[in-house]
Amino acid sequence: MAHPTERPSEVVSPRMDSTVMSSGLKLSAHLAVPEGGAAGAPGLVLCHGFPVRGREAPASGKSFPELADRIANEMGWVVLTINFRGCGTAQGDFSMRGWLDDISAAAEHLAGLRVRGVWLGGFGSGGALCICEAARNPAIVGVAAMGTPADFADWARNPRRLLTHARAVGVVRHAEFPTDFEAWAAELRDISSLHSVGAVAPRSLLLMHGETDELVPSIDARLLADAHGDAELRIIAGAGHELRHDPRAVSVFLGWLGRQQHGESAEPDGRLEPDPELDDDVGYHSVVSESVLEEVGVVDGLVDDSVQDALDDLALDAVAAADPEDQAG
Repeated sequence: MAHPTERPSEVVSPRMDSTVMSSGLKLSAHLAVPEGGAAGAPGLVLCHGFPVRGREAPASGKSFPELADRIANEMGWVVLTINFRGCGTAQGDFSMRGWLDDISAAAEHLAGLRVRGVWLGGFGSGGALCICEAARNPAIVGVAAMGTPADFADWARNPRRLLTHARAVGVVRHAEFPTDFEAWAAELRDISSLHSVGAVAPRSLLLMHGETDELVPSIDARLLADAHGDAELRIIAGAGHELRHDPRAVSVFLGWLGRQQHGESAEPDGRLEPDPELDDDVGYHSVVSESVLEEVGVVDGLVDDSVQDALDDLALDAVAAADPEDQAG
């Protein structure tokens, strides 16, 4: 008798399935815990950047729960990734001080799980605010900041234009917000990673930047590194702003986490070059052309979930296969 064929179960990508409270607001979040549990494991707060057209506020941080799960499962970290207020399904509206408080609330939540220290990692403006939070919170052990602006001077020069953009991408949802526009705009001037980064030293700081970042010039990373004094600086050859979707950048990030976990350090300055002995379609050192990225699902910096799986697997395999000395390079 013929038996009906069973359909394979659909793989469901992890999502923001939890909440963290921040200043009375519910932030959407995802908590990834390794097999051994949270107590005694290192903890990481993972932060996305500011929404852009094509990836508006509702889609912010969409791929971060998956990265959080991979770091937890493969490396033994407890990882909490959040949507900042105004993003995803989080309540509230964007303000610089509000986003900074969101990171503080996430760090406090993670510390309450009895982790072995809290580290911060962020992309774009999220990375800048991770630096600012570490500067005012001595309990933060270290920071990784990717594609991070040295300040928000461009926004501060025309705050009304920023507010219009924020409404367009959905990170400011309420017509009456902000109730005090001048105070809201002043935060854009007053909160600066460049002014804050000196207070992060001597704690560990990874600064990673795309060589051809179209939104934030790589000189910002160099300025931040100089102001810190002992940062690990990595410029990714040929990379743009979307480092979350660059397997080389993910590999560098994971390598830094591994060294933090085991108390190791790396040379503070370097540029990750393509390996001349590798073909363009082999290995995580290769620079992938825009046409190839479009073929596999990367369009305007956006990556299909299945493609992101492959990119993250590639990065994790590279970290697992590398010697500690190779990871430091």
